[in-house]
Order: sequence, then structure tokens, then C-alpha cells
Amino acid sequence: MTEQTSPAYAGPARVLSGVKPTGDLHLGNYLGALVKFTRMQHEAETFIFVADLHAITEWQEPAKLTAQTREIAAAYLAAGLDPKIATIFPQSAVTEHAELAWIFNCVARVGWLDRMTQFKDKSGKNKEKASVGLYTYPVLQAADILLYKATHVPVGDDQKQHVELTRDIAAKFNHDFDAPGYFPLPEPIHQGVGARIMSLRDASEKMSKSNPSDAARINLTDDADAVAQKIRKAKTDALPLPETPDELKDRPEAQNLIGIYAALDGRTAAEVLTEFAGQGFGAFKPKLADLAVAKLGPVTEAMRGFMADPAEIDRILAAGAERAREVAAPTLRQVKKLVGFWGD
Repeated sequence: MTEQTSPAYAGPARVLSGVKPTGDLHLGNYLGALVKFTRMQHEAETFIFVADLHAITEWQEPAKLTAQTREIAAAYLAAGLDPKIATIFPQSAVTEHAELAWIFNCVARVGWLDRMTQFKDKSGKNKEKASVGLYTYPVLQAADILLYKATHVPVGDDQKQHVELTRDIAAKFNHDFDAPGYFPLPEPIHQGVGARIMSLRDASEKMSKSNPSDAARINLTDDADAVAQKIRKAKTDALPLPETPDELKDRPEAQNLIGIYAALDGRTAAEVLTEFAGQGFGAFKPKLADLAVAKLGPVTEAMRGFMADPAEIDRILAAGAERAREVAAPTLRQVKKLVGFWGD
């Protein structure tokens, strides 16, 4: 990471990301996000939030939303995020997110949002019944990022389009209000190995918190027996494992399990195949199950420990929100001044 993402912006390198408190966190979240967050906190100033404002674009039972906000925070801590290093907070506790999002709603263009594929995917055939928030949530994402003048955003392939929208909004704001370089043009960080973990039952779909089949994912709260059973029952084919990743291109289930093994073990898919080439899944799956239990067991245990002390989680979240506001408030004040709002 560099200290500057464009010639006009000269602020510090900052990373920002978050996870919605909806459904159970799973292996895909752990490998694709939490592990990366933990590493990044040592590379740049890092802001990691619980995206509860994004969660309510679809109906959430209020008490469950509160509980799942704490659960996400517990997972962050269990995965290794250190609240003394990274700023961990609930999005809704920093009201500047919503204020900046409204201003950006007036900067962004309807045509830009019409091109966002995530809305089409999530609303499906029920577009008219979807909330306005679901349509405009990429603008809120832009506010999340630019409120802290984040320069780097870890994203999966399905979110890269939203980072591009953020760059467009930042550039237009800088131009419209004669403030060159005020907002950086953030760079997406491809999350590398483990960035896209697929369903254990259908490798054409991402592993998802919303999948109705619990067997399709490994939850971070699953015990060792559940993890082993889900891997044992994961969909595969009858062929032995090949020698190279190229030979897996038409075998999505095999490719997924090899990818999971590689991500958990910190190796490449090619290195894993060198070890298991020629073997069937009857030999490979038990090894994958043992590895998954060994890697996830300590995280699950730590997560349960944090969840048993909700007062401590709340203390950490409150302290993180205070730190986040120290950065967010000056940004919003300057934005209001640039826009021409009345006040100091």
C-alpha cells in the first residue's frame, strides 16, 4: 500500500471494510474477509465496521439485529482484530455515515445506479417491492469509504463495481465543489486466495449466509463434528484429483474444495494438488476436515468466549465508535462547508 492513491490526494493510507449482521458468519466470510482484515490492520490505518445500516435494506427483527451486531464484533475479535490497533465500530453509531450518504445521493446520477448489477441480482423479479435503501445502498457504501478518506477497500469480485461508483462520486464531488484532491479515489484490494469460497452443495453459488441449506456452508459457530460432517457430505465428482489447477477448470466442486484447503493452509492450489494428485475424495476429504477443524476450532472457541461477555463487546464497540467519529466528524464538517450549508 502507498501513502497516495492519486497525484492530487496526499493523505495517509487507510483501509475500510465491514460485514452485514445478517445470518451466521461462515467459512467464506472468515477466509475472504476476516483473515484479510487481521493482516491489514498491521499494514495501514484500519477501520472495520458492523454494517447495520446496510442490513436494514431488508427487514431485520430488531432484537436479532442487535444480537448479530455483537456476534459480528465477536467474530472480528476472535479472528484476531485488535481494538487497540484497528477501529471496530457499529456503522449506525456514527451518524455521519447517513448524513454524507444523503449528500452523495445528490452527487451520484440515476444512470450510475441503474448500472449496478447487485440491485438487479438482489431484487430479482420483485424490483417494485424492494426498498429504496436497497437501490441506493452503493451510495451509502461510498459514504462509508470516503467519510474516512479510505484509500484501499478489500472487496470480492461482486463489489468491485461499487468501488468504481465510489471513485466516480469522489471525482464528481471534488470537481463540482472545486476541491481537487479532497476525497481520494480508493483502490479495490482483490482478496486473493480464499476470496471466493463456494457453496458445499452447489459450487456455482457463493457460500452464503442466506442459503436456506445449512449444509451449504461451514458456520464459524459449528463444532468439530458439524464441520467434519459437512465436508464429508460436500458435493464432489468421482474423478481423482489432477496434478495441476488447469485440470480443475471444468470441475467446480473439486476446485472449490482444493481452494478451501489452500486458503486454510496458506498454500497455493498447485501446491495442494502436488500433494494429493491421483487421490480420490475419500482420501482428501478427511484431511480437509482435519485441517478445517484445526484452523477454525480456536476461532470458534474464542468467538464463544467473547459472546459470553456482551458488556465487553459493547465497551469495545462504543470505544471504536468514538474513535471513528473523531475522523468522521471533521470530514463531514468540511463537506458541509464545501457544499455551502449554513453553520460554522
